[in-house]
Amino acid sequence: MAVTISPSILSADFANLQAELERISSADWAHVDVMDAHFVPNLTLGLPVVERLAQVSPLPLDCHLMITDPDRWAPAYAEAGAAGVTVHAEAVAAPVRLARALRARGVRAGLAVSPATPVEPLVDLLPELDMVLVMTVEPGFGGQGFLDVCLPKLRRLRAAVGTAGLQVQLQVDGGVSAATIERCAEAGADVFVAGSAVYGAEDAAAVVEQLRDLAERAAAAARAEDPVR
Repeated sequence: MAVTISPSILSADFANLQAELERISSADWAHVDVMDAHFVPNLTLGLPVVERLAQVSPLPLDCHLMITDPDRWAPAYAEAGAAGVTVHAEAVAAPVRLARALRARGVRAGLAVSPATPVEPLVDLLPELDMVLVMTVEPGFGGQGFLDVCLPKLRRLRAAVGTAGLQVQLQVDGGVSAATIERCAEAGADVFVAGSAVYGAEDAAAVVEQLRDLAERAAAAARAEDPVR
């Protein structure tokens, strides 16, 4: 699959989000972290803001819901204009039913796992999903250090996706930067969420293209070694 760069607006200036979205218009998606101060300790934006962002964003919105009771709330984000909605395996009660409900609304259905959550229970669910998000930091805060210990999970998921002949994207989120993105791509990720690495730079668009180039090179090298990927 093609490399997808999805900068996280969690690191953007919340006082002027429309302008901050324009800064990353060369990216593929805009990653929107929704936190409820229950599933994670932090509190960010919610449905009304996502609905308004969908009206002005030059990019499709990739919503990552770090919330309790996503079975109840996730469909509303699809209806608010998100192009993709990802919920946490640790929080969802009926992942297949919810994924089907999201897909029925025409959006990408994703399932996320925190660093300590194994991915093996997800393998049988892969046909119901469009994307799996492997967190490489603990969910809830931006700017954390990258956890290499999560990379083997990406490798196992990539192998499972390939064995099943599926077109499931593998997203990585947390500490993604020029120093780490190649390792993520080599491990099997094809969707990359970067927050502070992009928005902390003077030229966000240049960083987006740098990350894309690094990921594409690493992914091509990995495919050359394993053509089945």
